[in-house]
Amino acid sequence: MAKSSVTEVRTTQGFDFIRELGQQLRVDSIRSSTAAGSGHPTSSMSAADLMAVLITRHFLYDWNDPRQANNDHLIFSKGHASPLLYAIFKTVGVISDDEMLTFRKFGSRLEGHPTPALPWVDVATGSLGQGLPIAVGVALAGRKLDQLPFHVWTLTGDSELAEGSIWEGLDKAGFYGLSNFTAIFDINRLGQRGPTEYQWETDVYRDRVQAFGCRAIVIDGHDLDQIDQALQQAREATGKPTVVIARTVKGKGFSEIENKDGWHGKALPPDMAERAIAELGGVRHLRVDGLKPEPGEPAITDHPATVTLPTYKKGDKVATRKAYGDALNALGARPTVVVMDGEVSNSTFADEFAKAYPERYFEMFIAEQQLVAAAVGMSVRHYIPFASTFAAFFSRAYDFIRMAAISRANIRLSGSHAGVEIGEDGPSQMALEDLAAMRAIHGSTVLYPSDATSTAQLVRAMADRQGISYIRTTRGAYPVLYDAGAEFHIGGSKLVRSDPNDRVTLVGAGVTLHNCLAAADELEKDGIKTRVIDLYTVKPVDRTTLQEAAAQTRGRLVVVEDHYPEGGLGAAVMEALAADMDPPRIVHLAVRQLPGSGKPAELMDKAEISPRHIVAAARRLYGL
Repeated sequence: MAKSSVTEVRTTQGFDFIRELGQQLRVDSIRSSTAAGSGHPTSSMSAADLMAVLITRHFLYDWNDPRQANNDHLIFSKGHASPLLYAIFKTVGVISDDEMLTFRKFGSRLEGHPTPALPWVDVATGSLGQGLPIAVGVALAGRKLDQLPFHVWTLTGDSELAEGSIWEGLDKAGFYGLSNFTAIFDINRLGQRGPTEYQWETDVYRDRVQAFGCRAIVIDGHDLDQIDQALQQAREATGKPTVVIARTVKGKGFSEIENKDGWHGKALPPDMAERAIAELGGVRHLRVDGLKPEPGEPAITDHPATVTLPTYKKGDKVATRKAYGDALNALGARPTVVVMDGEVSNSTFADEFAKAYPERYFEMFIAEQQLVAAAVGMSVRHYIPFASTFAAFFSRAYDFIRMAAISRANIRLSGSHAGVEIGEDGPSQMALEDLAAMRAIHGSTVLYPSDATSTAQLVRAMADRQGISYIRTTRGAYPVLYDAGAEFHIGGSKLVRSDPNDRVTLVGAGVTLHNCLAAADELEKDGIKTRVIDLYTVKPVDRTTLQEAAAQTRGRLVVVEDHYPEGGLGAAVMEALAADMDPPRIVHLAVRQLPGSGKPAELMDKAEISPRHIVAAARRLYGL
């Protein structure tokens, strides 16, 4: 494993050139946004000097090989400053001037906020407060897993410093001692609707940064020498991450708009753009070849491994959350599998992996936004991350999950303690919206297994699944339904009971499948043959099996879920069958009232998803 020296990386490129480059970045930010008729030139102009120094003297990156393992990372947390990022891409020669001027146009790779449609962009940004925490995840992978000397830089706006996720990220960067991480705060004083919370009070930011265990360097963000010294100190840092707090001027370089309110997010009209470009010294086409890192290989690389899944005896009672932990432990044989949790690993059973592979387990504590951000950062470095917490608490990180899909990240989420089935803890701990939320994520996979055998197999399948995968696990222990040899694949379902003479179909998943089986026993005592479907894949749903069941049972389907009625299992079934020429009659049993505390059986009965309510619904549907 090769490591490069990082004690002195500055080029001999002088400040006169860098000053001109800063002006070019401003001019190009104006040109592209004016051509688009929209965008954020003033936010780009404030940070131009910071980025001009960074890319010429400190940023180690092979622009011809963005997948080089030892490349630095640059993440624009202030993604609205995309004109500046695209101006950088022009400067280093990876896009042309003509392409730069396609900014925000239909079909262009240069979208309004950066996305990985461009190979030099790690993640989508623009939802403020996300780029920095994700950068922390990338740095965590670099320091603890790759063990490579690449540095992670993130440009952060001052408005987003009001986001709690920023401070979750800095807290974890400080906790893990990520000296390979540097945040650059662009303190330009003005936000979208006026002054930011602390304007130019850089001492406030300094004190906060230091309180979270990071080193703070306060500079004039337009003094090239101060910028240079600060970035060099950041790269040479040991023990702590660095935050460069740069006092800048919004709209810097054009006197008509410098430090003037009301220009946020507004492109300059053509006549004003001409005056600005003239004042900035005109159009330039300076080129920066950049500094390349020494070649290096990560300490951990993927290779074939034998994964021996746990097996369970049919009929034994095992919680699916326990099977999740067992399967993670088995997947640890694959060296690129990593696990993180939100301080509930003894409940999600992620602690089984933590005990077996402590070097690949990362505790994020009660910081669910950073939990998901760290998983996304690990995905950037091509690891296979699994992140777990109580299902209800992923709602705090929902925007991170939404943006992860736009980032084309490959992450795996496990939510335990879902539904009224958790019992006495009450509604604050009961995820009753999670299936709907996760189904709504672009390209997501949503799984809800009913027993330990299926859980273990689905967790293994998640490891190779692209995109955002979510598995819902159950708190209570329920009988193992399937033999060890049973196979489960994403997109499938299981006919747990079926007969050519079936007259009604019960559809459940997780705990409600067990309730459906108990109801089927009662119905068969009355001579009503009953089909039972384990719809363990909620998305993509097994439409074929549902259609066949509807046809066999004359369109009589009862769907039962431990979830609110909106957007969950019932919605998945009804959406799948809605386009059929003769759609079935569906009775949908779900949690329709706000639950309280109680025993699981009491709460499920109160919610009318217990076996006796399923029996009553099936009888009504059958005409009894």
